[in-house]
Amino acid sequence: MEAALEVTARYCRSELEQYGRCVAASPASWQRDCHSLRLGISRCASAHPIVRRIRSDCAEPFAAFERCLQENEAAVGKCSEHVAAFLRCAEQVKPEPLYYYLLGRVNR
Repeated sequence: MEAALEVTARYCRSELEQYGRCVAASPASWQRDCHSLRLGISRCASAHPIVRRIRSDCAEPFAAFERCLQENEAAVGKCSEHVAAFLRCAEQVKPEPLYYYLLGRVNR
């Protein structure tokens, strides 16, 4: 998860700054007024290879977390171990060396 946050901060800085300015300018209505900017951050971050890899490598613990949330809508605190398992998985995901990305682009 830390890797995903770092990727977002590094590669989506413009989107984060726009969102931050919007939230600061709209303290009472930021959730509605800044929604499209928040989606822009998500799109930017999800396009990065490390985030895609976390989604792939940690799909099972994330799905277990989502199931737990659905089954415990009134008591989401029961899902803390599922969150922890997903975060442990995400922290273990390492980006592939740059040459893998370059080879992938060359072979396409």
